[in-house]
Amino acid sequence: MNLFEGQAWKFGDDIDTDLIVPGRYLMYDVAEIAAHVMDGIRPGFADLVQQGDVVVGGKNFGSGSSREVAARALRAAGIVAVVAESFSRIFFRNSINVGLVPVECVEASRIKEGQTLQIDIDLGEVTIVDTGVRLASRSLPSEVAAIMEAGGLVNFLKTTIAVTNR
Repeated sequence: MNLFEGQAWKFGDDIDTDLIVPGRYLMYDVAEIAAHVMDGIRPGFADLVQQGDVVVGGKNFGSGSSREVAARALRAAGIVAVVAESFSRIFFRNSINVGLVPVECVEASRIKEGQTLQIDIDLGEVTIVDTGVRLASRSLPSEVAAIMEAGGLVNFLKTTIAVTNR
């Protein structure tokens, strides 16, 4: 079952990869980059995040460069999912690859910072636990859901290869 729950951290439209991971941190390893994730828009954000939290964005989340490290750094900082009205295509795919759940939800603007969200990617639903409001989201194909359940593409492939080599 692909069910996630965490506190919402709200951002707006057009959050690009330079805001997620400012260029000055790209020379470091992922753990160090994660300590500065979102510094381009909210310095100190990484110090506030708890394991399992959720970033909420508006339209065009993850636009800009094709840096996979942007999705990887969010995941390494403890973020399990990004709920947004829409995503840059490459960020969406990079998220899947690294095990960061991308959730397209046209009503993401109804979510307030600090609310607890429950995300069911099998049903295609985001529930605001505090209010009980349920928001429809685009469900992920079963193949993508299996990748998410494995924790990303590399883990999925390791599992798949191990099973087929038996």
